Amino acid sequence: VQLVESGGGLVQPGGSLRLSCEASGFVLGYYAIGWFRQAPGKGREGVSCISTDDGSVYLAESVKDRFTISKDNGEDMVYLQMNSLKPEDSAVYYCAATGPLLISDLSDPNNYDYWGRGTQVTVSS
Repeated sequence: VQLVESGGGLVQPGGSLRLSCEASGFVLGYYAIGWFRQAPGKGREGVSCISTDDGSVYLAESVKDRFTISKDNGEDMVYLQMNSLKPEDSAVYYCAATGPLLISDLSDPNNYDYWGRGTQVTVSS
């Protein structure tokens, strides 16, 4: 199982980025997928996650109306579209995968078995 993130970078406040996560070694459609982030000195937090069964989505309150998660099972890709970025969105963003999860468990990073190495997002003027 391998997850590789890309698409991070430096962007000005109010700007947009799209993160990509390429999955290999497993069938993406059978796994819950999540985007998490970790800022310096802080714990890893769930940003947006999508379940396997019904496509239920978790979205952190801090990113609602700004971020959107999507996945393409055929291409084994997961995306995080981030709009109206704020300086407090700056962090290393990780893609993670695990087996089926209840929607109530999607946002907990401890429930995920497989992790990418992360991509840095910096929002600054």
